[in-house]
Amino acid sequence: MPYLIADDLPLAPAGQRFRAALSRPGILRLPGAHNGQAGLQAKAAGFDALYLSGAAMTASMGLPDLGIITVDEVAFFIRQIARASGLPLLVDGDTGYGEALNVMHMVRTFEEAGAGAVHLEDQLLPKKCGHLNDKKLAAAQDMAAKVAAAARARRDLVIIARTDAAASEGIEGAVARAKLYVEAGADAIFPEALTSVEMFKEVRAALPGVKLLANMTEFGRTPALTAQQFEDLGYDMVIWPVSSLRVANKAQAKLYAALARDGATTAMIPEMQTRTELYDTIGLNAFEALDASIALSVAP
Repeated sequence: MPYLIADDLPLAPAGQRFRAALSRPGILRLPGAHNGQAGLQAKAAGFDALYLSGAAMTASMGLPDLGIITVDEVAFFIRQIARASGLPLLVDGDTGYGEALNVMHMVRTFEEAGAGAVHLEDQLLPKKCGHLNDKKLAAAQDMAAKVAAAARARRDLVIIARTDAAASEGIEGAVARAKLYVEAGADAIFPEALTSVEMFKEVRAALPGVKLLANMTEFGRTPALTAQQFEDLGYDMVIWPVSSLRVANKAQAKLYAALARDGATTAMIPEMQTRTELYDTIGLNAFEALDASIALSVAP
């Protein structure tokens, strides 16, 4: 059931609710939700927090993930997912949309839109998916300045620093950067594109006491591991960033192919969400009942 406009809205700021979820025993599972409907479906499956991927956002807009979209465009996605699900949301902040002042603007905008956490990465524009080749890194001190700016600007937002250094600087370089980012104010570290279980172990051992996020993206460089396996490795959070979009896109491609072939959608009906299922997911009847309770006209 979605959160209604007037009832059942969370009272605590999203950042506080994200911290509370992170402090509970066990790994925090953060499935990607690329729009409000996906957020509702993830919530119905029992998840307590969500992830908004830059790659999923841009792909849903028909664009590559190259740092093209703006802060306000991301805020549109944040608002719809946070409003629909009521769950604390970790948002992909790319490189912060500029330098330190831009990062501060991003933090305030994302918080106002309803985000509970954001991660910043230490790439240079044009940035790439973390699992692609030839990524260009910012100087570690420049990234640390962005992290410090984010920490200064936030009210409750959880700040996670992502480092893509493992591919070019090795684990030692990634760990050195991570330590600098924690000193600058990061609440957690996201070591991106680790390619073996041993690398995950090395990072964990080198950063005792630091909250760590793992990325379990499909078709990437990281071996396929379960949430439990990441928890056993000592990680505190895991994301599945683009999974919902991949499944939705595959289903849409099948629909359009069937429609072009048959001139009808009949073959795809068994795979469709029914009208009743859709209305139950978005809470149509509850919204109608709320509207009826407040919309009665009274003659003067």
